[in-house]
Amino acid sequence: MKSPASAALIGILTGTLALVSCGEADQEAPDTGAESAPTADTTDEEFNDADIEYVSGMIAHHEQAVEMSDILLNKDDVAPDVAALAHDIRQAQQPEIDQMESWMESWGHAADAEHGGHGDASDAHHGMMSDEDLEELESSGGEAASQLFLEQMIAHHEGAVTMAEDHLQHGHHPEALELSEDVIADQTAEIEQMEEMLKSD
Repeated sequence: MKSPASAALIGILTGTLALVSCGEADQEAPDTGAESAPTADTTDEEFNDADIEYVSGMIAHHEQAVEMSDILLNKDDVAPDVAALAHDIRQAQQPEIDQMESWMESWGHAADAEHGGHGDASDAHHGMMSDEDLEELESSGGEAASQLFLEQMIAHHEGAVTMAEDHLQHGHHPEALELSEDVIADQTAEIEQMEEMLKSD
């Protein structure tokens, strides 16, 4: 038979263990909440104004490269190697246009993409051709058209490289930055190719 003192001691120990268990449970609860809280990284915007300006301007820039390529490819008497290059440019840049337009739509700036954006891709600084330049390409033929296309596309590519280099300094969107790196690499290589083609003519 337990004495009153033993019973009291057992009661105290039981109560203490219960308090300890509750305390441990209370300490575990904040950890779960902290893990589920959003971090600063997940709430940051994935794009900035530099991305919007670059992508909207580059859409217009790419569209003109495709237009120039189409003009040349509609001619029957141009140099085969120049026609092959025009085909490659069109095939490479149209999917990039589609990708950039999808970004603009997801960013809520689809209208900017449709109207050439609020960038200044039409400036000669960015290698964009004027209406007169395109008309000259349209009206030329044979060797003259091939040479003119190369000269215009070199300037056009140089403008795209300048835009991409500037975007790498100020942009934020990872995929758009990756596109800029691709533009610099691919179009620099094509500039060198076109310069060699002009020398060989």
